[in-house]
Amino acid sequence: MRKIFVTGIGTGIGKTIVSAVIAEALQADYWKPIQAGLADGTDSETVKNLIRNSKTKIHPEAFRLAMPASPHTAAAAENISIKIKDFQLPHTTNNLVIEGAGGLMVPFNDKELMIDLIPHFHAEVILVVRHYLGSINHTLLSLEALSSRKIPLMGIVFNGEPNEMSEKAILSFFPVPVIGRIKEEINFNTSIVSAYAEKFKPI
Repeated sequence: MRKIFVTGIGTGIGKTIVSAVIAEALQADYWKPIQAGLADGTDSETVKNLIRNSKTKIHPEAFRLAMPASPHTAAAAENISIKIKDFQLPHTTNNLVIEGAGGLMVPFNDKELMIDLIPHFHAEVILVVRHYLGSINHTLLSLEALSSRKIPLMGIVFNGEPNEMSEKAILSFFPVPVIGRIKEEINFNTSIVSAYAEKFKPI
């Protein structure tokens, strides 16, 4: 059983789209341990609506928090305590795509961060990168955090408009594998996700 933790250099980077593509490519199960923000639908619902294969199972979230905020803030608003010991992997023999909330250093309580979940799950990481002013810094900090904790990194997915100079700078400091690139789309649908999945199958 392969466990792939999809994280990003921040919020709104495209982790859910990448998770859908990876789940479709591998026909893997999908799990979002913490969902913060319910009013606009959940990431689990988005992935379910984007995949075509019949093998993928969407596992229920361990925590569903109403407020669209950092998990520690959203949990506190509902008087919920989240600790790393509360998380157990879903029962499955299939490969599993795990989508994190926000970036690596997002707290879910006063002492534990999203990055702490990765070794807890014995997972490997795909880092999603989107280019914007400051994204080189955020990417290198994320890669440094993973490296310093000796967390296995499968590679990077660049999401959105390409930026050759930014990508060159990132890869010159951290020559990590580039798993693939996903272009900006107005509306992602099953056909687009399926097309990208064909490109991502070699992972």
